Amino acid sequence: MGIRGRPLLSILMPFRDAAATLETCLGSIRRQTCTDWECVMVDDHSADRSGEIARQAAALDPRFRVAVPDDHGLVPALNMGLSRCTGRYIARMDSDDLMHRDRLLRQAAVLEQDPGLAGVGSRVRMFPRSALGPGMAAYETWLNRIDSPEQVAANLWIECPVSHPALTIRGEILVQAGYRDNGWPEDYDLVLRLLGAGRRIGVVPERLLMWRRDPHSLAMTDPRYRPERFTACKAEHLCRASAIGFLSGTGRYLLWGYGGTGRMLALELGKHGRRPTAIVELHPGRIGNRILGVAVIRPEDLPDPGTIPMVVSVAGERPRGRIREYLNRRGWRETRDFICAA
Repeated sequence: MGIRGRPLLSILMPFRDAAATLETCLGSIRRQTCTDWECVMVDDHSADRSGEIARQAAALDPRFRVAVPDDHGLVPALNMGLSRCTGRYIARMDSDDLMHRDRLLRQAAVLEQDPGLAGVGSRVRMFPRSALGPGMAAYETWLNRIDSPEQVAANLWIECPVSHPALTIRGEILVQAGYRDNGWPEDYDLVLRLLGAGRRIGVVPERLLMWRRDPHSLAMTDPRYRPERFTACKAEHLCRASAIGFLSGTGRYLLWGYGGTGRMLALELGKHGRRPTAIVELHPGRIGNRILGVAVIRPEDLPDPGTIPMVVSVAGERPRGRIREYLNRRGWRETRDFICAA
């Protein structure tokens, strides 16, 4: 056990109607090579046998504990579970995923070695592979290339750069931050708030989580996780005064790209009073025209870096990579002069 009986790690795991997967998930926790943990299982008013499975686990191993919140919903369950966590570090876990047997050991070791990290994620393996479409396969590949706090920061506005159920965060930091229900993804909002407060999040470059992709899960069915809600979350954090508020000090910016991705982001930024002064495009049919009342210009017509912030809102890793290379050659520096958002 940790200091004065305090466990090294708390595992925070809300669940609802998870009878089909919960026992296997708990088995992956029992097999951890690090044994200094507690698992706070929060039953979000399940209607199946999952509550019974959790209580049986707690009866057999006192490191497992069950809690039932008064309110319904994932965010109340997370916050209620947080109030019960006593570990130095808090590892998030979903009831349908599986931990690698060394997950807790490896993540705790990184946090012990680097006190400047607020938290640490890991690479993931999505399953079942037969249900993995090309979009999710591309996301997995992109996610698993992120291997440092600098990469987390650089990719912050494209997608959530760390898998939430793979995150382990210092207990006092996560308890202080808590979870919010603003009608958008609570996990992405948490990561943005942590980095906005000047925190650093790293990544263990090993696959430490088997991440189930279920078409019936909340992430696939709840309106809070639709693309437009991710975009609304990005827009608020881009405009708020914080360490990552790229547009917090200005009402104007350059927008590179006006496909579906760029249009959606421009609309949300406009709700915060941010409007582009020009739109950068490669499409020859658009150059010289006006969109949103501003000129469409070529990349060659860009001003010097540092003149005005630029948001590159282009879907696809390869196109973004080519734009990054071009801007770097022109002296533009990512996170200082421009960001990539998708």
